[in-house]
Amino acid sequence: MKPKAKLNNILGSVPSASYGFCRREIYFFFTLEHCPFLNPFVEIHYTACYAFVLVRGSFSQVLVRAMIYQGVYRTPSLWCRLHSTYVRKMRYLFELKEDDGICRQAQNSGTFYLFHNLSPFLKKVGSKYLAPQISVAEMKSMLGKFKQNEQMIEDSVLIGCSDECMAYFALDLGSLEKSVIESELRGSFTELRKAFFQLDGKDAPLLSSAQALLRWHDTHQYCSKTGQPTQKNLAGSKRVCHTNGIIYYPQMSPVVITLVSDGSRCLLARQASFPKGMYSALAGFCDVGETLEETVRREVAEEVGLEVESLWYSASQHWPFPNSSLMIACHAMVQPQQTKISVNKLELEAAGWFSLEEIMEALGREPKPLKQEDGSFSLWLPPKWAIAHQLIQEWVKLQASSPA
Repeated sequence: MKPKAKLNNILGSVPSASYGFCRREIYFFFTLEHCPFLNPFVEIHYTACYAFVLVRGSFSQVLVRAMIYQGVYRTPSLWCRLHSTYVRKMRYLFELKEDDGICRQAQNSGTFYLFHNLSPFLKKVGSKYLAPQISVAEMKSMLGKFKQNEQMIEDSVLIGCSDECMAYFALDLGSLEKSVIESELRGSFTELRKAFFQLDGKDAPLLSSAQALLRWHDTHQYCSKTGQPTQKNLAGSKRVCHTNGIIYYPQMSPVVITLVSDGSRCLLARQASFPKGMYSALAGFCDVGETLEETVRREVAEEVGLEVESLWYSASQHWPFPNSSLMIACHAMVQPQQTKISVNKLELEAAGWFSLEEIMEALGREPKPLKQEDGSFSLWLPPKWAIAHQLIQEWVKLQASSPA
């Protein structure tokens, strides 16, 4: 917003008496747009203070009124700094995405998650696997050892920040020798699907976003209209074709994931690509023009030949496969007398009804293939932080709370 329009907006929305201001004071404070914040208290340039003392009153009045103004009207606001970590983080990330200069400063003080051809770098600490954050100093040192230009750091993409506004970036080092990096950092690059079963809920969402964003940049290096190269901004939040000015933004495909129940059992299915013994909820992409409800009903009918009687929304989650998806999780009910499954073999390898007891046993198992004596594999479920797992947990709680 232009300064004059911003000033008129403030004047139009604030009564003269609000917070002890008069309109003349607002005009004056508007000239303090660049007053520094050294801490949660306001430091105002002494010449501005002196000028205002001559007009309105004491130094203490200046500080109090300035703090109110800064707290209510400035961006980022004092109120956000003191009370809302979330708002402060979102405003900071927005600045990084919009301003390459600020983002470059953040790169020089941020931390990096590393990938190699879209596989994240993990390190085993005790019995746990972690995705270590590499400091910019470590990055520069490592790139120097490999005789790479520090400019490679600018190929990274912004994926988040800490509560203290320490920026997180992801960088793919696929052009370098994988084994050499692993030896240098004492860890290993792990395929992301496998990594999901090894990581906790903190690192997994970040790596999910990181891989999706890195893949998107890798596959969108040219303008679909002109065929000319596109250029990413420093944060990686967009790509621009400078020939015609078209801006491309990363996108997600909407996918419904549905846990079907007949009241006492839930329906799980598997694709041939799943690890042996793993079953999950039904999932499918939304077709153009479909509502969420229509997609749920169609997917259940297509994949297992059942008609949904009722459904309700649960939650959503980003999922990096196959090319960045927004998973929209729902529960669905079918009539108990209409539960005969007809598996669509073009979509699924198998599907079946599972009792509460079977699900409880599966939840208690370690998430990995377990071969039984008859050659089959025991039922096991998606990783704990995955939304399919959350749907199953919700169904278990619902069964426990239902009257016998």
